[in-house]
Amino acid sequence: MEDKVLRKLFLGFIHIHILHHAQEEPIYGTWMVEELREHGYSISSGTLYPILHSMEKDGLLHREDRNVQGKIRKYYRTTETGDKLLIEARLKAYELFKEIKE
Repeated sequence: MEDKVLRKLFLGFIHIHILHHAQEEPIYGTWMVEELREHGYSISSGTLYPILHSMEKDGLLHREDRNVQGKIRKYYRTTETGDKLLIEARLKAYELFKEIKE
């Protein structure tokens, strides 16, 4: 039970993390898995890709397919909607962390 609750909580953080990096520059799945791992999130590509596809479907990310060494790699950037949502998420996260910090 506790693991499920933590997983749901961390998935929200992961979404914000994805938006943050996709706003800075185009990202792709393998890079994002490694980036999240550096921050202590253990996430597989089998979990990440459905998140990316869902965020694209929700209009938060735009996908561009690029040929990289003969293989198609999907790059993601934030949309205008994703940018606006990230601003709001940052404000809410900042307020929350100010309140709960020890």
